[in-house]
Amino acid sequence: MSVSSNASSPTPSSPDNEINLDDFETQHRSGHWLNRVVFTLSIFLAVAHVYINTIGTLPELWVSSFHFAGFGALCALLVPARPKWRDSKLALFFDTLMVLALIGMVLYIVFFEDALYARGVTFDTGDWIVSSISILMVLELIRRTSGWFIPLLILVALTYVVWWGKWLGGPFSFPGLSVETLLYRSFFSADGMFGPISRISWSFVFMFILFGAFLVKSGAGDFIIDLSRSLASKMIGGPGFVAVLGSGLMGSVSGSSVANTVSTGVITIPLMRKAGFPARFAAGIEAAASTGGQLMPPVMGAGAFIMASYTQVPYVTIIGVAAIPALLYFLSVGFFVRVEAKRSKVTSTSDVGIPVSQVFKEGWHHIVPLGVLVALLIKGYTPTYAAGLGILAVIAASWLSKTHRMGPIRILDAMAQGAKNMSTTAVLLIGIGLVVNVISTTGVGNTFSLLISDWAGGSLLLTIILVAIASLVLGMGLPVTASYIVLGTLSAPAIFNLIAQSQLLEMMSNGTLPQAAHAVFMLVDPTSISKLTEGMPMDQASALLAQVPADFKGMLMDQALGANTVAMTLLTAHMIIFWLSQDSNVTPPVCLTAFAAAAIAKTPPMRTGITAWKLAKGLYIVPLLMAYTPLIGGDTETLIRLTIFAIFGMYALVAAMEGYLEDRLSIPTRVLALIASILMLWPHFSLWLQLIGLVIFLALFVMGNKTYAKNNAPA
Repeated sequence: MSVSSNASSPTPSSPDNEINLDDFETQHRSGHWLNRVVFTLSIFLAVAHVYINTIGTLPELWVSSFHFAGFGALCALLVPARPKWRDSKLALFFDTLMVLALIGMVLYIVFFEDALYARGVTFDTGDWIVSSISILMVLELIRRTSGWFIPLLILVALTYVVWWGKWLGGPFSFPGLSVETLLYRSFFSADGMFGPISRISWSFVFMFILFGAFLVKSGAGDFIIDLSRSLASKMIGGPGFVAVLGSGLMGSVSGSSVANTVSTGVITIPLMRKAGFPARFAAGIEAAASTGGQLMPPVMGAGAFIMASYTQVPYVTIIGVAAIPALLYFLSVGFFVRVEAKRSKVTSTSDVGIPVSQVFKEGWHHIVPLGVLVALLIKGYTPTYAAGLGILAVIAASWLSKTHRMGPIRILDAMAQGAKNMSTTAVLLIGIGLVVNVISTTGVGNTFSLLISDWAGGSLLLTIILVAIASLVLGMGLPVTASYIVLGTLSAPAIFNLIAQSQLLEMMSNGTLPQAAHAVFMLVDPTSISKLTEGMPMDQASALLAQVPADFKGMLMDQALGANTVAMTLLTAHMIIFWLSQDSNVTPPVCLTAFAAAAIAKTPPMRTGITAWKLAKGLYIVPLLMAYTPLIGGDTETLIRLTIFAIFGMYALVAAMEGYLEDRLSIPTRVLALIASILMLWPHFSLWLQLIGLVIFLALFVMGNKTYAKNNAPA
């Protein structure tokens, strides 16, 4: 038996076993005893996690097991094993057994972990039973909430370690581990289901999902939509820009692109259709903009926290360097809005003209919690502690509102909603920890990175294309966060090495290689020192670098590039993968964000997905800029130049794709727009060629504007 509920707003069609993110505010008063159990459990989990992340000092294994048990129990009560069992007493019986088993698992770890180490890590009957059942419960809970793909992926990974890996030939052959060793590494060690991914889940991810739930409950969502409508009221195609601005701002604190689409799309899609935008275009814009919300600081879904853990780059640095790429993405979506608005003769609508001053007068206090959060992060507080104080700031700021003051009931509702929003993500990340453990245990990650480099022939562009294809395939079954974790583990080293190598080759070619790095080349070719000082052709530099033993290349990169550049290069590799992982949201055949928007707009889901994929082209352009330019970690002057040319270059590319700028483009002018975009976006062109591209684009823009004004002048 599972808690039934009614969504408070239109929701897209979804699998029967998927959790609907509805409102607890009426649910816990419905009178059903199970609803009250779920509500109470949600409150308990929220309070416990806030305590753990702020002042608690419990062992991490205990916390991780409690995290899984709590949210596993919540999932068991929320989602039935099969949809037709939703009101079955037998289902309630089995779900109760699962809850009791989860509680028993936590108690076993607390009271019997020391006994395992006293036996020299030799399993007894209890260890076998508890570890095996716990893994099976992970698989079942993920199957209920996310379908069969991820459990099958986990089973393939686990059986590879103990069974069929030794049958493989070639680089992926693995001699195998015993079942006992696998269970120990998966359950008790600090690298399995209760390892680094679990720690990220119960700390960063939960605290910011809870922070977002408090913001929504305080009325910040309404403020964001009102602010977007007021800012976009005078723009050409204003309702389309409401979707872009609203979804971007909402996504900055939301952890789900689908939830972002549903919460903002019910307002923005009807607005766009009323103004004259085609229904499929309106749904595509909402899907593309909501996907971009995952890229918008300060939260970025869960990606920023996982990146900080993987790269050891401070969280504040990550959200700082992520701002310009996110801005470029939303501008690229906005260019499609403007072009379509011109083509469809959409200007603005009378119901989006809310004065900005009025919006800020009534809702300025919603900005305070975000300001507190960012200020605390800049001051050096941990993200979890900053999120905890940010939640207090939300409550305090809400008392400046006339309509959304957060009293005890609203606070409890926000806690419950935050826990419910976290439940699916928690069990999913616990399960993905099993896959990541297999990757690190077997060395598959390094092998995969080497194979990608080999297949791409050392080409960075081909490597990125291969990773994009892999992300799309993984994205058919894995949510964005899980897809990024798996791909980051597998392919980040390959992209990092290629970017770092290209920087190193450029220094060798220009004769700017630091003296400290010459010693490595002395071991390879003593006669090369003079050439390194004077510079050498790129092919000679590449041949010389190829002679450096693999064991020395890491040291060479550290000496040549410096610690900061190496860190930014590693961050660039992860940022590229994180961006590419988003494409499954808008790329058929499985594009849940586009399907959610299609359900609201009542348009064909697959055709809507194709439209959203076209409108989200920034997901591919911006990562290429990251790879070939210092868009991540560059100096201020370089970033300004890159940003300006990237903005106009993407606008020119949109015009070339759509055949429309300010007016319809002929074939020759469309080709000119494409040439202009290439000149401005291609990283290896000189400044003069980029300026020529800018001049071409501006000329096309001015001519198109004059033609449009002439053709649409009143008679």
